[in-house]
Amino acid sequence: MNNELLKKAHEKIPSVPVLVNLISKRERELINGAKPLVRPDSLDDDKCDIALREVAEGKLIAEIDFDAIAKAEQAKVKWNAKSLAVESLYAD
Repeated sequence: MNNELLKKAHEKIPSVPVLVNLISKRERELINGAKPLVRPDSLDDDKCDIALREVAEGKLIAEIDFDAIAKAEQAKVKWNAKSLAVESLYAD
């Protein structure tokens, strides 16, 4: 993994968990035959470096759906509240 590319990609996506997941997913896509969004430096160019360069050059971005995250958290809270109510019925 090229540290310079990693620093440039980190500037574009400052969240480390998001960057790691994005690079990991893109690397798997490249391994499975997806076409690179940037021209590889050589035929044996590392897939991780290609994914990092795609992010560093702005060809690959991460979109976060904060509404979906909020809905999932609300559903989790509702489910926990319902399960606590059921447990209290049988606690005695």
